Amino acid sequence: MISAIQWIRQGAAAQNPEKFNFDEKEYERITQIAKDRLGDAQFDLNAAQEQAGMDLDSDSESEERDNNIKDDMEMNADDQDDEEDQAQGAQSFMNRKDLAYHANPEEDPYITLKNNEEEEAEEKEELEVLPTDNLLLAAKTEDDVSQLEVYLYERSAENLYVHHDIMLPSFPLCIEWLDFHCGEKAGQEGHGNYVAIGTFEPDIEIWNLDVVDAMIPQTILGQQPGTKNKKRSKKANDKYHVDAVMDMSWNKQHRNFLLSSSSDTTVKLWDLTNSTCVQSYNHHKDKVQSVAWNPVEATAFITGSYDKTINVLDARAPEKTTTWKLQSDVESLVWDPHNPTNFYAATEDGIIQYFDVRQANGSAGGKPLFTLQAHDGAVSALDVNPRIPGCIATGSTDKQVKIWNTTNNKPSMVTSRNFELGHIFSAKFCPDTPLELAISGSNGKVHVWDMSSNAGVRQVYGQ
Repeated sequence: MISAIQWIRQGAAAQNPEKFNFDEKEYERITQIAKDRLGDAQFDLNAAQEQAGMDLDSDSESEERDNNIKDDMEMNADDQDDEEDQAQGAQSFMNRKDLAYHANPEEDPYITLKNNEEEEAEEKEELEVLPTDNLLLAAKTEDDVSQLEVYLYERSAENLYVHHDIMLPSFPLCIEWLDFHCGEKAGQEGHGNYVAIGTFEPDIEIWNLDVVDAMIPQTILGQQPGTKNKKRSKKANDKYHVDAVMDMSWNKQHRNFLLSSSSDTTVKLWDLTNSTCVQSYNHHKDKVQSVAWNPVEATAFITGSYDKTINVLDARAPEKTTTWKLQSDVESLVWDPHNPTNFYAATEDGIIQYFDVRQANGSAGGKPLFTLQAHDGAVSALDVNPRIPGCIATGSTDKQVKIWNTTNNKPSMVTSRNFELGHIFSAKFCPDTPLELAISGSNGKVHVWDMSSNAGVRQVYGQ
């Protein structure tokens, strides 16, 4: 299944991605990350052994010593066999005048494959991302193996294929693209091409999408160094998440800020320059499913929770919130870029509602501008067209994808399609082409729908 997708605008990716350089410094980083991630598991194992009254230290040391001796004996025997084989091989070659023996295999032109300039040029061409290409990110899980697939979409040829992928430690729940240098490059001038990934684990991994075959992320938000043999607290706190990360939102105006929401009922504000949590918000009583920065007011954001409430607040004044109470769990929230004081809310009962934050009575949110029964199942996908006012897309567990015209707060369905993608989990409009919609669902496939091919869409929105 594909749980989340996201477009990357044209020109954001490096035209020639770098190959991952595995040096001693990267080896040390991998070792440290592995130690930190194994810390909790080691702590649990030790605790279980102590609880069961097992004292395996002496037995383990004895067994380990025996195994080491056995391994040394086998290695010595193998080395001796290899030396004898090489000597016999060299002798047999030297007895044949028509054959050449190379002590160094790299000197043999017939059996050694060497990377030449032609092969490197061919590989570079295969990885090239043209300024007219879009990248499309897809968080995929198949047979308990999770990965982020980075698709390249060649619009002229309508060709969509996996450019490269990234292995993930756990089931991915959300992804967010970042145009800001992170990790070792944090604070550098210019634009970046990174992705933050939230999973069932409480940590947030940030990867550099301009590096191919990378083995480790650029940085990890919420990772607690030195937790080896020490169990990390599962109680909600102000420094890091302790449960699954449900959603994220990057601030496009203050580019070093990232919001994350979690099943631990908190929302965290991260400073990407030093990968630390600078503020924690605790205004919800159940898992926080959705979070989004306002597109105009740089410090305002919105949150939606399974406690059936929506909150709008200012990052500078977390104690002041405006709250809307709903009849069902919140699935998704999206600000309207064409009316930045308004937002759409999708809920588990298949309803879409449209609110104006100005129509509030003190700390209580006002009535919706309209309420739409959009689907028979939960509305698990919602997006607002960034180029066409009044155009929104919804997807549901009822397997339908629908396009709506919400002009003048009078919603009407433009078209409905079933693309045989299973339960729809994500639908995103392309930022560069207004009538292209990427869709994904439970069957693990990504489909790019050119809506201009639909007569109903052309009739409502023109050519």
